[in-house]
Amino acid sequence: MMPQLGLLPRRACAALLSQLLRRAACNHAVGYHSQIVEAVLTSQLKPYQKKPNFIKIPKGTRDLSPKQMVVREKILDMVISCFKRHGGKGLDTPAFELKEMLTEKYNEQSGLMYDLEDQGGELLSLRYDLTVPFARYLAMNKLKKMKRYQVGKVWRRESPSIVQGRYREFYQCDFDIAGQFDPMIPDAECLRIIYEILSGLQLGDFLIKVNDRRIIDGIFAVCGVPESKFRTICASMDKLDKISWKDVRHEMVAEKGLAPEVADRIGDYVQHHGGVSLVEHMLQDPRLSQNKQALEGLGSLKLLSEYLTLFAIMEKISFDLSLVRGLDYYTGVIYEAVLLQTPAQAGEDPLNVGSVAAGGRYDELVAIFDPNGHRVPCVGLSIGIERIFHIVEQRMKTSGKKVRTTETQVFVATPQRNFLRERLKLIAELWDAGIKEAIKREHLVTEIQKRLSQS
Repeated sequence: MMPQLGLLPRRACAALLSQLLRRAACNHAVGYHSQIVEAVLTSQLKPYQKKPNFIKIPKGTRDLSPKQMVVREKILDMVISCFKRHGGKGLDTPAFELKEMLTEKYNEQSGLMYDLEDQGGELLSLRYDLTVPFARYLAMNKLKKMKRYQVGKVWRRESPSIVQGRYREFYQCDFDIAGQFDPMIPDAECLRIIYEILSGLQLGDFLIKVNDRRIIDGIFAVCGVPESKFRTICASMDKLDKISWKDVRHEMVAEKGLAPEVADRIGDYVQHHGGVSLVEHMLQDPRLSQNKQALEGLGSLKLLSEYLTLFAIMEKISFDLSLVRGLDYYTGVIYEAVLLQTPAQAGEDPLNVGSVAAGGRYDELVAIFDPNGHRVPCVGLSIGIERIFHIVEQRMKTSGKKVRTTETQVFVATPQRNFLRERLKLIAELWDAGIKEAIKREHLVTEIQKRLSQS
């Protein structure tokens, strides 16, 4: 018979376990008895096991306090207000999609997706960005034209860098224009939106780098990069904002098998950046001028510069041949906004947060989802809200600026404590009138009584 253990002290349980196991060793049913005794004693000892002395959240995530939420909501309000000013319509899509809908859309970045366990026969993944789900939405609903904005969380399984505002779970704020329009008009508007948002947030001086994926492919072709290596070499070049050209070149040659002389020819091009004069100079380049894709891309940038001049933002634009944007679905103009410096504050260290906005044209993505392969040209942008919030938060810490976490407009209090029903009735009337009031204000009552006693 198994003894009635009850809840034994920890030492008694351990001694009993040792004794029972020794007895079981003399029995042919040692395995059976040992398993039963161990299971029972484990359940008895469980309440006595020491719990961790700290609580943590998953790596690359964060909680937001009420003060932080106030700041974030103000930033989001400004961003969404700009999106609406440009005719954007709100949209929301599921936090997870069918895995087959997401894979092969991100090239080398697909390994950073979070996969979910099979539930009900469907293989799922958390969304990596908001662009691919938007393309899926257009194809599924057979939409040919739409201006949409979306704010939502995305997830990426990469090494987080909290000091740079880089997380595994973070918000994206996207604006996209889908449909057939005059060339470069939607692209110019997207760049204008980035300009308006960054100027309105007053983060400091910024620059918007612009390039075209057709120019990049043209450079690869004339430099001798095998077509099969275009995308993988592009992924290496996308690291130029994080590591030096020397390190990128080493990765191309040593890890991806590119000939050293080919890498050197690429290096000659990616060092170029400037204004409209750079486009004119590249149009005269003896090698690029012979490549059809490069000529198309350069022609688009030349037309784009005319519209950006009319939009009065050309002074913030730099045509940069080192910009590639690693995502595989881009097909035309690409851009990325970077802060040249953070606002100078006493005692504040410079913050290196990388790009704060980015985007580009992706004319073939919808066709991948559409069963009939119908194209819907698209161009869009994404605001790096987490990095912007990081900068604003650091600035507020340095300045010591106070943040009000409630929007209460009125306090209702009486010096006596016998007017609770009258107070609640008045509070209800204030709420009915749309006036913000908070009920619990005992400290205010105490202050009123104190002042009355002193008068």
